[in-house]
Amino acid sequence: MPKPYPKEFRDDVVRVARDRESGVTIEQIAKDFGVHPMTLQKWMRRADIDDGNKPGMTSGQSAELREANRRIRLLEQENEVLRRAAAYLSQEPAGKRFYPLVKELAADGIPVTVTCRVLKLARQPYYRWLNDAVTAADRVAAERANALFDAHCEDPEFGYRFLADEADAAGQPMSGRTAWRICCANGWWSTFGKKRGRNGKKPGPPVHDDLVERDFTAELPNELWLTDITEHWTDEGKLYLCAIKDACSGRIVGYSIDSRMQSRLAVNALNNAVARREGDVSGCIVHSDRGSQFRSRKFVAALNRHGLVGSMGRVGAAGDNAAMESFFALLQKNVLNRRRWATREQLRIAIVTWIERTYHRRRRQARLGRLTPIEYETIINTAATAA
Repeated sequence: MPKPYPKEFRDDVVRVARDRESGVTIEQIAKDFGVHPMTLQKWMRRADIDDGNKPGMTSGQSAELREANRRIRLLEQENEVLRRAAAYLSQEPAGKRFYPLVKELAADGIPVTVTCRVLKLARQPYYRWLNDAVTAADRVAAERANALFDAHCEDPEFGYRFLADEADAAGQPMSGRTAWRICCANGWWSTFGKKRGRNGKKPGPPVHDDLVERDFTAELPNELWLTDITEHWTDEGKLYLCAIKDACSGRIVGYSIDSRMQSRLAVNALNNAVARREGDVSGCIVHSDRGSQFRSRKFVAALNRHGLVGSMGRVGAAGDNAAMESFFALLQKNVLNRRRWATREQLRIAIVTWIERTYHRRRRQARLGRLTPIEYETIINTAATAA
């Protein structure tokens, strides 16, 4: 069964079809984007229903119905879990972890006797906890933190070792490691002892090693993907594009366009690439720069979920991702800088149309033997299937 097209790709194709010039048919647009004409007509009917131009159940209503059914099933499961948990907890008292609950119920008017009887708790330990809820260890930690804070306010240039000495003299002895942990948790740094990078910031650490080392070649598709983010101004503000390029054919296997540059932009582009590629993509190397979007936990989790391998270049070294930079330079010259863009919607349609119609299916590349990326991948896949 073929993979479904990503929603962002479907919306872009519908936008292009609706804004087509006179004389351009649906069949021509479907051919440019590599979809069947009936599929495109189905997408357009669904878009008309969602926009209220035609009667029918919208995608939002369908999603709400599915969500309601999912919540019903989840509530049934939670009810069963609570029933069994109540039976399990009634066999053995839960101790102090229920004492805050007893206090909250007492504030709501439920007697402590009733609550303790239901939870099978003794009242005397609860009242002892109520009179002294702070443990001795918590009290000692607070007294140490107060001593360190007083010493820091008096001598802001002292590091944590000197602060530990001052706290010891004040009657709160502790190890240097304990003083460092408390100072680090509260942000009590020496005024001149903490090094700072340029502009008060320093580049984030890489979460992956550089597995490419400027060798942007691959014998087969889905062996090496390159990704990066570019931006361009419109009269409404900036528009950001995250694209993923297959190093074998040069095809843009996935992309995402948004008005904000967040980690979800890179995650959506990666999910779209996996959804649109045929076959197993596990083991494919995804190479990027050291941007925060590609170092985020969401992007790393998406890589692990799809079985992909991450790779990162160095800071300030554009050559470590030169193949992706060359594509963005081509996009800049052919689309972004051709005119002034009034709205983000106009620029989005122009980018999508150029990538799918011109770059993929009409622009021949010398390194591919004067073939387009689509033609080259077709030949590669046919030869692999025959082999």
